[in-house]
Amino acid sequence: MIFLSRARPLLAVLGMLLLGYAHAQPVLDRVRTARALKVCIWPEYYGVTYRHPRTQELSGIDIELAAALAADLNVRVVYVDSSFPTLVSDLVEDRCDVAMFAVGVTAQRAEKLRFTQPYLRSDIYGITTKSNQVVREWSDIDKPGVLVAVQSGTFMEPVMEQRLKHAQLVRVKLPATRERELVAGRVDVFMTDYPYSRRLLDNADWARLIAPAEPFSVLPYAYAVKPGDAQWLAVVDEFVSRIKKDGRLNNAASKHGLGPIVVR
Repeated sequence: MIFLSRARPLLAVLGMLLLGYAHAQPVLDRVRTARALKVCIWPEYYGVTYRHPRTQELSGIDIELAAALAADLNVRVVYVDSSFPTLVSDLVEDRCDVAMFAVGVTAQRAEKLRFTQPYLRSDIYGITTKSNQVVREWSDIDKPGVLVAVQSGTFMEPVMEQRLKHAQLVRVKLPATRERELVAGRVDVFMTDYPYSRRLLDNADWARLIAPAEPFSVLPYAYAVKPGDAQWLAVVDEFVSRIKKDGRLNNAASKHGLGPIVVR
């Protein structure tokens, strides 16, 4: 009786561990069983994972490379709409198997997710209107009275919160967007990265790019997976190594205007 009473707590712990292991099915096994790879994308990310508002067609470097990863695994690709604010929960709760939308590797995200080696990197840029007289160059941004917008959940939010000393930071939450706030005159400039800046420069005749005079906050971009599955992380990381070597990364980046920010 004494032996059994002492064993019960240990058996309970072992039971909990076994239940947890059964629930945490390795991602690669799940992908192979379902013959489908669920890829989280942010469909507003021009040049990366962008859904055209009229045709609903997806395009971008990571639409192309997600399809390539699925082909390498001999499964079909399923795109799952996500966003930077929901990225962690979407992965941890298995709504997708991998996030492939140029996810910036920040310290905050690295605490909750696991990342492959980087494949892109970008600095922060400012976007304002051609008619704006308040912000004409980079040195005008951090001045008293200037309203500087960031999209909530993006890596620009904590960076600008730390770096701005005089200007006012404006956090824009979906469904509101930085460009709508700028065009409406509610902010003077918004901060973005290289890929997103291409969207404005390619499609908006009112937009003006403001580049930093020297590197401001360069961040590597990688693919993200949930923690606790080293095998799956190794599979996705090996894919990144392959596309760097066989030219698929360079080809996709050039096709979507992101050649200058490729990490080789």
